[in-house]
Amino acid sequence: MEERQLIYDWNNAGGPDGHFDWTRARIDLNDETLRDGLQSPSVTDPSLEVKKRLLHLMADLGIVAADIGLPGAGPRVVEQVRALASEIRDQKLPIAPNCAARTVLADIEPIVRISDELGIKIEAATFIGSSPIRQYTEDWTLDRIVAATEEAVTFAVKHGLPVMYVTEDTTRARPETLKELYGAAIACGARRICLADTVGHATPDGVKALIRFVKQEIVQHQPVKIDWHGHRDRGMGLINCLAAIEAGVDRVHATALGVGERVGNAEMDLLIVNLKLLGAHKGDIRKLPEYCRLVAEAVGVPIPVNYPVVGHDAFRTGTGVHAAAIIKAKKKGHNWLADRVYSSVPAEEFGFEQRIEISPVSGISNVKYWLEHHGYDPNDEAACRTLFDAAKRTDRVLSDEECHRLLNA
Repeated sequence: MEERQLIYDWNNAGGPDGHFDWTRARIDLNDETLRDGLQSPSVTDPSLEVKKRLLHLMADLGIVAADIGLPGAGPRVVEQVRALASEIRDQKLPIAPNCAARTVLADIEPIVRISDELGIKIEAATFIGSSPIRQYTEDWTLDRIVAATEEAVTFAVKHGLPVMYVTEDTTRARPETLKELYGAAIACGARRICLADTVGHATPDGVKALIRFVKQEIVQHQPVKIDWHGHRDRGMGLINCLAAIEAGVDRVHATALGVGERVGNAEMDLLIVNLKLLGAHKGDIRKLPEYCRLVAEAVGVPIPVNYPVVGHDAFRTGTGVHAAAIIKAKKKGHNWLADRVYSSVPAEEFGFEQRIEISPVSGISNVKYWLEHHGYDPNDEAACRTLFDAAKRTDRVLSDEECHRLLNA
């Protein structure tokens, strides 16, 4: 039986605004792991070799752009940015590099220098705060922000850099301020603007309202692309990325495992998973687990056991009802059925498989499955009773070693 006959997909049922056709979506991904991701106060800055390996994994996963650092931070970052840009150039990676920079010439100048030395285009992601709360705190006037914007963008464009102009805290900025700032940047030559939910304030409706305003009132018919950059302070980083795509942005930003300042950014890995399942990501995703593991190990942030897809428990169950359904599906001879009967993410597509354990909430089917898959007779009643009774006396999943020991006692 075909999958479409077994799963009614409300995701494709449409709503008051009609159905968004994800299979026709054209969205680029910008990886911020190597810059914004490393702003987490709990991470370790990875070695240069790890960063180079990560660039290759990004390319393998269909990520087309990456922030490779903020060279205005000092000589060490300058050298690393030069090395990463060289790797992209020399290995012909299909990655468009960009570098963050405050709207000050001292931050943009090293990007110009590296770009000229290597003969590679590096997009300058010039940023400045835009919300009233930021202006009040910093004692900034709008005139001052506009002047800084014009000077920085003009300098970058004059020296041959493509410019992505970023307003920090866009989701809490006044409409008239955004018109003034983005208008000035575009007039000075910026061909990409970025809307930033810097403190994770936005809801999906807020994201769509903001993008609609920017498209209609600012960009209009100009040849300017729109990016979305969101954080997850309220837990909405990922869903806001999807809302931004539905609203028509050209590119979204995210980091591996969501690492970043405070609680982090939208999760690049989960964004790719969702875009793949929605039919919007055409790239090969088999290296997604390696991408996640590499970052987790390199920055020192362990993957939680219950993290979607790549967490230890993502495709693991000890629950009797769940296990029984998976086992029945497997007996029908269809891996895709076993992958979907108690999961919305097909494990096999991501290089994993369903795992059935024995726990206090297991049924006899869990025990028989374990016995069969570890070389024992699943119909051995004494063996079944031994493991089943042991599971009911414990407060956790029985390890394979414990099960073997119990059966051989």
